[in-house]
Amino acid sequence: MRALFSVSDKTGIVDFARGLRDLGWEIVSTGGTYRTLEEAGIEVTEIDQVTRFPECFEGRVKTLNPYVHGGILYKRGDENHRREAEKLGITGIDLVCVNLYPFKETIERTDDFDEIIENIDIGGPTMVRSAAKNFVDVLIVTDTEDYDRVLEALRERQDGEAFRRELMIKAFEHTAAYDAMIANYMNQRFHEGFGRYQFITGKKVFDTRYGENPHQQGALYEFGDFFSSHFHTLKGEASFNNLTDINAAVKIAAAFGEEPAVCIVKHGNPCGFAIKGDLLESYTEALKCDPVSAFGGVVAVNGTVDAALAEKMNEIFLEVIVAADFTSEALERFASKKRLKLFSQRTEHLVIAGDRHDFKHVEGGFVYQSADCICDNEVQNARQVSQKAATPQEMKDLLIAWKVAGLTKSNCVVYVKNSAMVAVGMGMTSRVDAARCALKKAEEMGLDVRGAAMASEAFFPFRDSIDAAAAAGVSAVIEPGGSIRDEEVIQAADEHGIALYFTGVRHFLH
Repeated sequence: MRALFSVSDKTGIVDFARGLRDLGWEIVSTGGTYRTLEEAGIEVTEIDQVTRFPECFEGRVKTLNPYVHGGILYKRGDENHRREAEKLGITGIDLVCVNLYPFKETIERTDDFDEIIENIDIGGPTMVRSAAKNFVDVLIVTDTEDYDRVLEALRERQDGEAFRRELMIKAFEHTAAYDAMIANYMNQRFHEGFGRYQFITGKKVFDTRYGENPHQQGALYEFGDFFSSHFHTLKGEASFNNLTDINAAVKIAAAFGEEPAVCIVKHGNPCGFAIKGDLLESYTEALKCDPVSAFGGVVAVNGTVDAALAEKMNEIFLEVIVAADFTSEALERFASKKRLKLFSQRTEHLVIAGDRHDFKHVEGGFVYQSADCICDNEVQNARQVSQKAATPQEMKDLLIAWKVAGLTKSNCVVYVKNSAMVAVGMGMTSRVDAARCALKKAEEMGLDVRGAAMASEAFFPFRDSIDAAAAAGVSAVIEPGGSIRDEEVIQAADEHGIALYFTGVRHFLH
């Protein structure tokens, strides 16, 4: 039996080759892999002894050869194929171990287009596809984590068609993801990311028990290794709905850098948020906004949960807590909560992946866009259009309200007072209804919104929202501006003595 090795990632390759040699396999290898194996004392044949032709053009051509691909592709059970292979002097290749040139690492490291081009693998994907096509006769190994299980299967003679089929599927996934990455990179470089085709690829992290509902299947996939590196299960199992809520909560909590922010989310929308002196105080204030909705909710903590915060959180039922980290004492406090799920990023503060693009499924396809960015300077550079200027505290509240509004389902209005959200209306068909709904909820919760700052993620089309805000005692408002009735809105703000700022940026979230 003959195996062909050609790998860029040489992790575990020596032990894998040694294991095959112990089973009586002949090893054939290309340049860099050949040298690695030879230096390790493994008997190995260099590829040009098989191709009968030297590597050329600086390694661009080495395995594109009929002695390689004929050896991989001929059908062992087809008598005509066998006779033709014998006639042509082609020896079978029964295992192909290939991983591809490090294109991803190259584009992350350099913008040198010539170097990037040289790190597009040609021979590797061709061998992978050849072996995968003939998987019944050829084992195709593209994942370093499969080396041990392949050796075990060969030792136990458990390398039947079902086993080979799974390796084949993984191989085609490998080359598909690789080609998609190259195409997406080229479109990003030359077409601003919007080419004729858009390839969205992700690697499965884990299955969820089901999707949004029990009759649906679900799983988490990741771009790169974000979740593998930053999502650690400490207690419980993340559901599909948990993951979407966690995403919403973490994006809001992480939007404030290193500040001790706490965000409470229910069904994808914030029902509590605060930034106070410490995380315990922030959580306590965030909970006041809507403790009814917070019941069974998801909490994102921009820092480390300690024992005192854990005890406070244990006072109500929370389904999920995601934090930068947890102390061992906090985990002990949560141990008795059977239905509580805990997830950590193992970081100092919460981080997000910072994806450059965003997409949404629509029936028959998807819409694709550059990702939205809600930046600090949108508030810092906002234009004061009212006679009255905001105080420093009001400016901080406007910043918080603006970021939370931009990450909340439209139409939405957010009220913040003393760095804590006191009311929110979201997902409404009317912006004035969102404002009124928020105020009604605040009244029910016994929260005083007088002196609060208010943010709307899109412009107010009429002055009625300002009038309603003034009636509630709001002292400062921030919105994009851009309505044909902006002057009426500004006039209303001046009549009521409200500080009004226009950012010039809209943040719809549909």
